[in-house]
Amino acid sequence: MRPAESFGLLYGLPPIIGAWTETLILGSFPSPASLAAQHYYAHRQNQFWRILSVLLDEPLTGMDYAEKQACLLRRRIGVWDVYRRCRREGALDSAISLAESNDFSILRERTPRLKRVCFNGKTSGKFERLFSENGYITRVLPSTSPAYTLAFEEKSRRWREGLFGE
Repeated sequence: MRPAESFGLLYGLPPIIGAWTETLILGSFPSPASLAAQHYYAHRQNQFWRILSVLLDEPLTGMDYAEKQACLLRRRIGVWDVYRRCRREGALDSAISLAESNDFSILRERTPRLKRVCFNGKTSGKFERLFSENGYITRVLPSTSPAYTLAFEEKSRRWREGLFGE
């Protein structure tokens, strides 16, 4: 049997989570830029870090990746993706195929304080029911991808409600 890479499967990034994580943001799968950088939301046009900078009042956009991760963990926020591996040409979620989801069973043990799961866009939002049925507060938020053309101010408003609202 040949290794999965020979079939064109891509592998995602490890989660940014800790024992104190209370809110988890789930995306779909890292973009080619993120996979190359080994850095969530590395594409310069993705608005993820910019939105969180505004909402958390932290200079995330000027930090290196290790500092970004540490800042999120201090703020009790985690980041991961719904898919562990998949095949995808380009960066669009619509191009994802042969997707295998991450093993979310680790969350109860590794993030015992987790209360809220927010989904960065509709693709990851397909997993909302799984998390709500397991007792988490869930919110599907507008995608921070440049392909989703909602105005920055509106995206930020909806993200604020999703991350901090009840």
